[in-house]
Amino acid sequence: MDGQCLRAIAPEQTDPPVSSLARHTQSETTLEALRGMVPAEARPSILVVDDNDPFRERLARALADRGFDVRTAANGEEAVFEARQDSPEMAIVDLRMPDRTGLEVLKDLLQIDPSTRAIILTGYGNIATAVTAMRIGAIGFLPKPVDADEILAAFARGTDNSPEPSSETVQAPSLARAEWEHIHRVLDDCGGNVSEAARRLGIHRRSLQRKLHKLAP
Repeated sequence: MDGQCLRAIAPEQTDPPVSSLARHTQSETTLEALRGMVPAEARPSILVVDDNDPFRERLARALADRGFDVRTAANGEEAVFEARQDSPEMAIVDLRMPDRTGLEVLKDLLQIDPSTRAIILTGYGNIATAVTAMRIGAIGFLPKPVDADEILAAFARGTDNSPEPSSETVQAPSLARAEWEHIHRVLDDCGGNVSEAARRLGIHRRSLQRKLHKLAP
């Protein structure tokens, strides 16, 4: 039997099947490689300023996955240092931090570079603070919890020719939201001590625990 016949009889070799996990790993590797090919200067820059480490790093990763050049700062001093090194095009600033308020940091960032577009985040927001932040120069004010897509949507909505904010243009929080913010503000003031927070709020500790397990309205 000649070689041509043997080749016809021999079964055709095929590549082994690739598992879904392997395909996912390959796609992640490709995404990382493509992101690495784009220089930082070609990506929109954004600075995330928040003293909550898990939230800050999670948000930074989500923004990096969406193609942004992300830097982070855990407090106002770090934020100012980063801005002086290379002012960001956008900034996300937490309102309450140990060393300085987000409004103070916002003023410094805009003094370094007035073209920086900033959004203030807070778990304890109110209308007066939102109006103040926007008058200083923020283009948005978002209550926590919030994710990367909501923040980017707020940046997209913000424009340089937005009307002067007033208490009428800022939506008032619902009663449930106001209660949720007040509870978490008191809990924060008590250093996370549920029993002390319950005492200050005048409710039973278990009642407070049930409220804390609910998602923000």
